[in-house]
Amino acid sequence: MRKLKGTIVSDKMQKTVVVRIDRLRKHPKYLKYYRVSKKFKAHDEKGEFKAGDTVVIEETKPMSKEKRWKVAGLVKRPIVAEAEVEESK
Repeated sequence: MRKLKGTIVSDKMQKTVVVRIDRLRKHPKYLKYYRVSKKFKAHDEKGEFKAGDTVVIEETKPMSKEKRWKVAGLVKRPIVAEAEVEESK
């Protein structure tokens, strides 16, 4: 089962988050590295993950037309988001 680490860019859907996976590729001619990103839709049953969180997603059976991943766990949460949550309470 594949696992990937990425950042949540959208949490506006119910039980679904969009995760951006960044990786480095080497240019064949110039031999420099450049960043390539891809977005995956992942299942978040409880809706506990928010935009900006760094998460691990794992491959699973297809849940819908585009959703074939689920959120396996939280790696880290941004510090700024935690301060905003405390102020809004």
